Amino acid sequence: MATLRLHPLRLKLSNWAIIALSAAILPLCFASVTLCQSNDNDNPNPLELTSPDPLLPSLSPDEPLNPSERSRLSQALDELNAEAQAEFKAGNQSKAFEIWYREIRLRRVLGDPVAEVQTLGRVGGVAWNENNKQSVQLITARLEEIQQENKAEDSINLPLLKALGKAYEQIRVPGQALTVYEQILADARNQEDMAAVEATLKTMGQLHMAWFDYPKAAETYEELLAQAQNQAQNQRDVPWPLGHATRMEPLRERINEQEQVAYLQELAYIYDQDQQPDQALPKKQQLVDIYLNQGNDTQIPALKIAIASDYNSLNQPEKASQTYQEAYALAWSLQQFAHASEALQPLAELYLTSKQPEFALQVYEVLLQVEQKSYNYYGLMNTYDKIGQIYLDMNNYPQALAAFQKGLDLAESLQHREAYFVNKIQLVNRQNS
Repeated sequence: MATLRLHPLRLKLSNWAIIALSAAILPLCFASVTLCQSNDNDNPNPLELTSPDPLLPSLSPDEPLNPSERSRLSQALDELNAEAQAEFKAGNQSKAFEIWYREIRLRRVLGDPVAEVQTLGRVGGVAWNENNKQSVQLITARLEEIQQENKAEDSINLPLLKALGKAYEQIRVPGQALTVYEQILADARNQEDMAAVEATLKTMGQLHMAWFDYPKAAETYEELLAQAQNQAQNQRDVPWPLGHATRMEPLRERINEQEQVAYLQELAYIYDQDQQPDQALPKKQQLVDIYLNQGNDTQIPALKIAIASDYNSLNQPEKASQTYQEAYALAWSLQQFAHASEALQPLAELYLTSKQPEFALQVYEVLLQVEQKSYNYYGLMNTYDKIGQIYLDMNNYPQALAAFQKGLDLAESLQHREAYFVNKIQLVNRQNS
């Protein structure tokens, strides 16, 4: 095994999907749309029923459909959707949206707002994908109208709210979607329905992440993590009925542990993206503790490297050095040579930054063994380059020349960077003479 015996650093260093969106579609991403209804009879709102439709019975507009009529109309609307999809697949977008508009108008007549909202979301999603701004605006305006009507009701219509939230997601209006999910969350809290609270928070967290709102995403996942940890504690405090504990307790703990791991991973990623190493580090350490408890050592080296990087960003070089060495040792023992290399490279840079080139050289010598073990010839070439540069800076020309020559041999076999190493060798010879 490659051994690594280094003294801790003594010097302090000076002052660290699943979705990215293109600018072309950002104009469609607005929290609210106010659509002026045209008074021009030649351009009516296509989502409004302004003239008789052949699928509607000849009766008074205020007279409700009977069950038989509702059933026939519902079936006909499903057929309209199928017809529109066929037109869309054939490349006839204009005709497809014309049919979908008709479906939406008639869904409204059925008097089922949930079905209408689901249709609006489905069609709106297609419109958004096709950059059809006018359709997205029309559909958003209708969704907002339904949302306002629902607010005026005395009781909460949960199925409608869930449909609205989903539809707003489909047309990429996160502000309105989150407003709806806040209502759903408040209701779930009032009902003390913790499963619904968890499900809603997950949806909201995913929305915040999708739109790069890391502070809100962190707040949401912190609540999810706290809820999972409290649940684990409560489960430990409540005994199982006699005869069930032996079979069920390990399964229950494993499921809860998986939830905690998922939330900790999300939080570590969020804090990394938001450049908050002080917040990311403890989440990663909690993950390490869980993996150690599980005996899942294979996940730990990468986490240790990330933790060391956080320590480095927080100007704690000694802890960074220690953690990089721990990561290397575990990775080597697991034959994770890529992670072993990832731990050694920044460790060597850490020693160079702290003006301790002798320790850096020790690290690079160990790195050579790692790269040889993994047959990483590009890594070997680059490491010899690093070693040669250190010796050159120390005016140790024979050792610098030897390192650059080995780098050149590898460069020639790889047909890569040959001229670079030739120039380095020439530089060493000139300075040595």
